[in-house]
Parts: sequence; C-alpha cells; structure tokens
Amino acid sequence: MRLSQLGEFGLLAELERHGLAERIENDVAELPGGRVATQDTLVEGVHFRLGWTSWRDLGFKAAAVNLSDLAAAGATPEGLLVSLGTPGDTELEDVLELYEGMRETGAPVIGGDTARAPVVHLSVTALGRSDRVPGRGGARPGDVLVVTGPLGASAAGYHALRAGIETPLVRAHRRPPIRLAEGRELAPRAHAMLDLSDGLAPDAARLAERSGCRVAIDAGSVPVADGVAEVAERLGLAALELACGFGEDYELLAAVAEPGRFTPVGCCEHGSGAEIRLEGRLVEFAGWDHFR
Repeated sequence: MRLSQLGEFGLLAELERHGLAERIENDVAELPGGRVATQDTLVEGVHFRLGWTSWRDLGFKAAAVNLSDLAAAGATPEGLLVSLGTPGDTELEDVLELYEGMRETGAPVIGGDTARAPVVHLSVTALGRSDRVPGRGGARPGDVLVVTGPLGASAAGYHALRAGIETPLVRAHRRPPIRLAEGRELAPRAHAMLDLSDGLAPDAARLAERSGCRVAIDAGSVPVADGVAEVAERLGLAALELACGFGEDYELLAAVAEPGRFTPVGCCEHGSGAEIRLEGRLVEFAGWDHFR
C-alpha cells in the first residue's frame, strides 16, 4: 500500500502495529524526570515558499510549531536542536536571519546539524520539562472541549498569499501563536490536550480515538478570527471551512471538566468518532494530511 493511500496517521499506526515505534500517541515524547521532546520538519515547496516568507519568519515558524507541541504538554521550553539543509549558494545573511527568527521565540538554539540539500529543509527538535502531560487519551464523557483562541487566520493568510490578496492575516500564517502560558494553565486540569496543527476536525477525531469517546463539536461555537469571513468571501470559500478544515492555527484544544476562561466548542460523549454540526446539520472538513 502506498503512503498516499495510507495517510500520515495510518503510517504511524502501521509503525506501532509492527513494533517499530512506541509511545507516539501524543504531541511529545515523554522522557524520565519530566523531560519532554518533540520534532517537526519544514520542507521548501511543501510547508513554505521562500517567495512568500522571509528567512526570519521561516525561522520563527519552525521554532513556533515545535513550541506549540510543548504547549500541548504543559511544558516549559529548555532549548532547540536545529538541523538545516540548504543549497550551497544560500547567502550567509539569509541563514543568520533564519536563526534570528528562531531566537525571537525566546527558546535558545543549543545544538543541531547542517548539510547541503537541493531545497531548504529545516528540522527542529524542542526540549522542555513538564510537571504533567495531559496527552490525547484521557478525555471522558461529560468533558467540555475548549480552544485557546480564534481559528482560521492561518488558512485565510495562506489562501490570500496564493490569490495575491493583501490582508493582515498573512502574518498569522507566517508567525503562528505560541500558547505556552495557556498550556501550562490548562495542563494541571485538562484530561486531554493537543495543538491544532492539522485542523480542528481531524485533530478532534484523534483526541476521540485515543480517548475512546465520542467528540461532538458545535460549529456555531467555533471562534473564527477577525477578517477570515471577508477573505473567504472573496475567494468563494466558507469561513468555517478555513477555521475547521485547514490547520496551522496552533491553538490548543483541551478536554476539561469546566471551561474556565477558554472558549467551549463542543463536548465529549459516550461512543466513538468525532463530528461537527452546524444548526443540527452534519458538516465535514478534511484537514491536512501530508501523504494524501
């Protein structure tokens, strides 16, 4: 079976089934002593285009998407390991700008590697420490699902870049939020938590699968970022499609007993699977899958 048929999470399931990977169900790997680690890779032409983003913004985003995984673990960052592959004719000033962008996140680069490559690829490992990692598998019937901020800004920014539309939302695509403080606030009481990297719809489904419960999301309660509806209308898209089915929002989705100050978007119930309804009507959003 080809990976394009299997999909990213199908591949991970096969690695587990064959005993080739273990404990890969959460946003981070948990190590002894409360240490946690995570890794993400950005590849030119897949995750970014240098014509659309500066080297500094690329560095910020590469660090931020890893720090978002630490946020989902309620962790405090300790450092980044950075592996950079780039063509040999890349300018030194560009690489310095890349690392300046990473430094802007507040997490120091403490190691890594460099290599020549036909296109730019940037692999970052974030190290941190957490008193309690909620994980994806502890949600229970009766829990409320909350998000830490509005969704859809990154999707609108991406589509605006493709269409040549001027909008401040482009910044949200280039520089995602880093919800470390919110993650540490939620971690002591969240039964499950993950970051919204692939889209609310698929990420909620993964929380439901790992937790063995059913997730029901009310699309009317999903907070949509300012300006998304206007961009969506110009592109002939639905604002909720951008908010629920694109990804790269890097807000946190948590299952908690009480929402507190965060926005409720749904609940956990007995059963299995996940669904999103708008005024009682079932709606479907694909989300992001690397191999499909």
